[in-house]
Amino acid sequence: MQNIYRAHVLVCGGTGCTSSNSEKIMTELEAQLQANKLENEVKIVKTGCFGLCAEGPIVVVYPEGSMYTMVQIKDVKEIVEEHLLKGRIVKRLLAGDKEAEDITKSLDGVGFFTRQLRVALRNCGVINPEVIDEYIAFDGYKALAKVLTEMTPEQVVDTVKKSGLRGRGGGGFPTGLKWEFAAKQTADQKYVCCNADEGDPGAFMDRSVLEGDPHSLIEAMAIAGYAIGSNQGFVYVRAEYPIAVKRLQIAIEQAKEYGLLGKNIFGTGFDFDLEIRLGAGAFVCGEETALMTSIEGHRGEPRPRPPFPAVKGLWQKPTILNNVETYANIPVIFLKGAEWFASIGTEKSKGTKVFAVGGKINNTGLVEVPMGTTMREVVYDIGGGIPNGKKFKACQTGGPSGGCIPAEHLDTPIDYDSLIALGSMMGSGGLIVMDEDTCMVDMAKFFLEFTVDESCGKCPPCRIGTKRMLEILDRITAGKGQDGDLDKLELLAKNIKASALCGLGQTAPNPVLSMIRFFRSEYEAHIKDKKCPAGVCKSMMQYVISAEKCKSCNICAKQCPVNAIKGEKKVPYVINQEKCIKCGVCMEKCPFKAIFKNV
Repeated sequence: MQNIYRAHVLVCGGTGCTSSNSEKIMTELEAQLQANKLENEVKIVKTGCFGLCAEGPIVVVYPEGSMYTMVQIKDVKEIVEEHLLKGRIVKRLLAGDKEAEDITKSLDGVGFFTRQLRVALRNCGVINPEVIDEYIAFDGYKALAKVLTEMTPEQVVDTVKKSGLRGRGGGGFPTGLKWEFAAKQTADQKYVCCNADEGDPGAFMDRSVLEGDPHSLIEAMAIAGYAIGSNQGFVYVRAEYPIAVKRLQIAIEQAKEYGLLGKNIFGTGFDFDLEIRLGAGAFVCGEETALMTSIEGHRGEPRPRPPFPAVKGLWQKPTILNNVETYANIPVIFLKGAEWFASIGTEKSKGTKVFAVGGKINNTGLVEVPMGTTMREVVYDIGGGIPNGKKFKACQTGGPSGGCIPAEHLDTPIDYDSLIALGSMMGSGGLIVMDEDTCMVDMAKFFLEFTVDESCGKCPPCRIGTKRMLEILDRITAGKGQDGDLDKLELLAKNIKASALCGLGQTAPNPVLSMIRFFRSEYEAHIKDKKCPAGVCKSMMQYVISAEKCKSCNICAKQCPVNAIKGEKKVPYVINQEKCIKCGVCMEKCPFKAIFKNV
């Protein structure tokens, strides 16, 4: 007979919290429960990511729903003895304002979560992803059973079309329409693929779903297989995601053991199997045709389209490809109905969107909001605003393929069309926030450096054109910009967009174009005045010691790694600008705030 536990302790086992010793916290929890003879009353559950990564490791105690953040191993004893043994919540560890009179005792009251609507992330942080019974307890595989026993493939495709679900991997193509194209093809073999490569800097949406709810992907891909007439699926996931790969493999094995993958699923005669293919971390393999080429065992390079994968994809057979987040919505659509899903969001952008929020923001982490939510709500109401009272400057959406949204457009609703109108895009869901100290020229250079490094080199526009753009940006940030550089950048960008082979090459210039559009004056300051307004570009700034404030304490000179600071007692110290490497250590260490940037 199984134990009936009076309390459950959920511990985040996502990559972020794992790197902060959540595994050791679980080990200590086990030891403390045994020491207090509670091992038969309290169950420890290792979950996926809760989303509030800035405050990990996270521990949540049910039935109260008390969310403890930044938990250290030394805190475990107090949680067990006070909360689990004596029933007294440990207020100092709770999420939220620790000094508030009405500090929340429930996860539902944590501001980070109250404005979210978790659909794709519905089970992340709720269940143990390595136990199939927990997924089944939350209606897992119920949608697959309904589809196989009550619906025709045509009805499945029609339901997805009616839901309005669009691809969450970048392009936003209607999912149901893609499935319909593949379903109408006549072939002896068809394939269902999942793009879990997720190469955008700062993006970890798909990884978190794989780590926290891998069975939702398996169930959705089986539904897709039934819809288009496929019996084989492939999940292409980068090898840099070891936790995600491990949990997905465990989930696949459990699904096979339960008869939910393999032959004659639910006794309906439908067969479907699933395999994992590991990617080596090439950004270009996020492009659908390059991904399929890689699965086939070749170098990951894009192929010309048409024909599109729905006609000739993997091994020249009809293939559909969606990313993890897109698939994660599928089971819910069949359980709650296409109309329910379509009621969320905007007219042309249905449902919710998951964002990995990072950069200059207090609550870095994973958020899921209804389409149409404004960027201001995400940055301030959910993200907690900008650290240290700094001003919001812009946010980058869509990663190296996207663009920036400046402060004057902070009330822009998050949907496909609104972002494209601003020269950005939804992308897979990376959202990087920038404050007043960010140099937009340097930021554009950062994204272009990434694209140049990751270009597969197959087509000249991407291989050569992005390199020429980067050379111009390098020159501008080095204080050597010339009149006409902005015109050259815009001309190169437009030509690359019009002629590159694949979507990644075509969108590579987007960050540069977007930042020139909204921050042209900042570019002109670099070129004409040889100044970086944000004080980031080292060649255009100097660290200077104030003669009035300097106390000749010698601390800055001792800290300087290149001996560029000299001085004598009672005489203000001076920085040798020819030797200075602009590391900023002197300004950071000066106790009298006598050193400043001269920009």
